[in-house]
Amino acid sequence: MTNEQKELIKATVPILKEHGVLLTSHFYNRMFTHNPELKNMFNMGNQQNKKQQTALAMAVLAYAENIENPAVLMPAVDSIGQKHTSLDIRPEHYAIVGKHLIASISEVLGEGATPAILDAWTAAYLQLASIMSGHEQSLYDNQVKKEGGWTGWRPFIVKEKVKESDEITSFYLYPADGGPVADFTPGQYLSVRLFLPELNLLQPRQYSISCAPNGSYYRISVKKETHAVHPDGMISNHLHYFINEGDMIEITAPAGNFVLAENDRPVVFISGGVGQTPLMSMLETLVQRKTTQPKTWIHGCKAANAHAFKSIIAEWSDGNETLNTHFFYDTPAEGQTDVISGWVELNRFDQQVLSPEADYYICGPAPFIKKHYEYLTAHGVGKEAIHFEEFGPASLQLN
Repeated sequence: MTNEQKELIKATVPILKEHGVLLTSHFYNRMFTHNPELKNMFNMGNQQNKKQQTALAMAVLAYAENIENPAVLMPAVDSIGQKHTSLDIRPEHYAIVGKHLIASISEVLGEGATPAILDAWTAAYLQLASIMSGHEQSLYDNQVKKEGGWTGWRPFIVKEKVKESDEITSFYLYPADGGPVADFTPGQYLSVRLFLPELNLLQPRQYSISCAPNGSYYRISVKKETHAVHPDGMISNHLHYFINEGDMIEITAPAGNFVLAENDRPVVFISGGVGQTPLMSMLETLVQRKTTQPKTWIHGCKAANAHAFKSIIAEWSDGNETLNTHFFYDTPAEGQTDVISGWVELNRFDQQVLSPEADYYICGPAPFIKKHYEYLTAHGVGKEAIHFEEFGPASLQLN
């Protein structure tokens, strides 16, 4: 890109701040109209709730703001790249996206989209596509280097389906080809793809792996959604109601960069509802390794009937002086004394529990993450020690 083109990109930042979601909404409508086959690759639930449009608008804005030094965006590039490899996004898809993005800029800006601005954004997009596809190729290469590694969609058999609570059910997935299972880093997720007759589409969804690496299977633990008619919960509910032991589903290799750090610092896990699933993988790994670092488990859910993995957490903590557990219930049973009533509140703990020297892992809804992130930073915990994952397209800009 020329310096003049970079200046033109920066000049569009105010427009992106004000009209970014309008632009990305137009883009998705245009792309799905001209390339409807891509609906099979995108979460159409996130299209309906506008999360994907918002996430893309934020990403485009961040790129424009840092056009002179895109290297500062590498953490975001990695997060997006991890998601893309989990969805089997390939370089040819960038060409389709680029065509519709530039056309959308022209159509939304109208006379404001001068030939110079369109040329600048074409050059900027080609640069971004090169950065993204190059990084994603390295991720694909790393996948196939692993024993049992693969790229693309691979069939797995549901050998066990275990109810963990009234809301959450676990699915134990074994490779249909009988081959080895690639290792993963605790905290990672995989994508599941199912055909939804209601939409007449294949639909992918990401689910955290909820067990420690074991060489034999992956386990995902899925929350049943009440809004079954909305695409947001269709895959989760399809798994609950229609996928049984012995059935086959397609998944991609583990991906994600919300992972357990390799150090001996104290660790604090903070989760809300089904947000505990990636943290389960992390904690089980530490328990299996018999690490001596202090481990604190803080979890909140609706009530006892919604509390998944309570028994196994109790088993791990029984007689284990390095693991302390704290549970919050929105509505505990009358006379129940082993839980704290209400939502998760970190101000109930002192520095012996919430040490500034600890690593923190937070997972749950976006407001849950934001609340606890801000509490921790306000009480002396460094941002670099706080790790979080928001389910769905990223909307939080905290670090």
